[in-house]
Amino acid sequence: MKKSINTVYLILFCLTANSYRIIERNAYFLFLIIPLFIFINLFAGTMHPPIKNRRVRVCSHGALLLSVFEISVLISIIYHIVILFSADLSTVLWSILFCAVAHLILFWNGIICIYITASQLGLKYRILGIVCGMIPIINIIVLRKLIKIAREEAEFEFAREERNSLRYEEKLCDTRYPILLVHGVFFRDFKYFNYWGRIPEELELCGADIYYGNHQSAASVADSARELTSRIKEITAETGCEKVNIIAHSKGGLDCRYAVSILDAAPMVASLTTINTPHRGCLFADYLLDVIPEKTKNKVAAAYNSALKKLGDPNPDFLAAVGNLTASFCTELDAKLGVPENIFCQSVGSVQNKARGGKFPLNFTYHLVKYFDGANDGLVSVDSFEWGENHQLLKPTGKRGISHGDMIDLNRENIGGFDVREFYVGLVNDLKKRGL
Repeated sequence: MKKSINTVYLILFCLTANSYRIIERNAYFLFLIIPLFIFINLFAGTMHPPIKNRRVRVCSHGALLLSVFEISVLISIIYHIVILFSADLSTVLWSILFCAVAHLILFWNGIICIYITASQLGLKYRILGIVCGMIPIINIIVLRKLIKIAREEAEFEFAREERNSLRYEEKLCDTRYPILLVHGVFFRDFKYFNYWGRIPEELELCGADIYYGNHQSAASVADSARELTSRIKEITAETGCEKVNIIAHSKGGLDCRYAVSILDAAPMVASLTTINTPHRGCLFADYLLDVIPEKTKNKVAAAYNSALKKLGDPNPDFLAAVGNLTASFCTELDAKLGVPENIFCQSVGSVQNKARGGKFPLNFTYHLVKYFDGANDGLVSVDSFEWGENHQLLKPTGKRGISHGDMIDLNRENIGGFDVREFYVGLVNDLKKRGL
């Protein structure tokens, strides 16, 4: 957002909020002050730049209002100290009241706007803003942080919108075969909470045809592979597309490898891209299954299976899913499956640089995986993800790194040095260039 535009709104609001003495002399100025005040509260920052996305537009609006509030409060304090020596006390007090009400309206308008629309605030900063709101000095520091987060999100999304408006017609992701997105373990393809975050929408805007695996959240590799094979047959039969391009995350990559190497899915698969898949398993999974008492494991499994049946899984199997992620199982499976012929196969991995770089439980598991397996994404080690003809390890320049969840935009977080949506656009565009 241009600083000159911010300055204009700041000047207009300062004049409005501190106009009591003018109104006191001539009430007709209200016919100018009130429309100007309403205009600022409703439209400030929504037209420069012209953002199409309504959520981003409101976020930008809220950040601007709070920026204006922050500076205007200081200017207004100085103004009232000055007029204290030139106006009677009654006028000064009424002017302070008038100014305070104007600033309160502006503040709550701005804070509500960013709380509703700024996804990057997350739960952490929303709670922090509420808790620290009444603590002097600290509330100013927190407010500045909230403004910074909201403003950066608006600027980031505007830059994306501007770039995409120039290239949507190019249909960068309009591949020959549709894209099948396959989730990992302990998740489902819910309608209202997409496992893949903002990625599918971005791919569709760039011309991609997206489908989902719709398989159970937890099952053995073999059982999941059977479900996915049926799903692939269903998609090809309904669309007449002959084949699909699979992008599979985490355990989903193992399930798909089994489907194309052991079952009869291979003729219907043009490419298989695995994202942070533990092709050689996780040593820490072996350790956990060894040290946790059998009774505890069964109790956790029973609770999980019962809960997921209520959410739609016909026959979830928690222990089978976990057991199929161990290094002992996956190393043997990897050798058995190999790399199928006539299917373009590639893998992607990432590195989480420190524990707090990932959300729970990745901030907890990071240390365990690091102890047993070395550098990792919070679950999968660097040594375990490589598979196929091509493989790339993502290492952003920032301190936090890219976690297992970041790779599917699970938390809808904008990460410095890594635009997850743009990464997938590039990934699918490469499949298009390969004629897939």
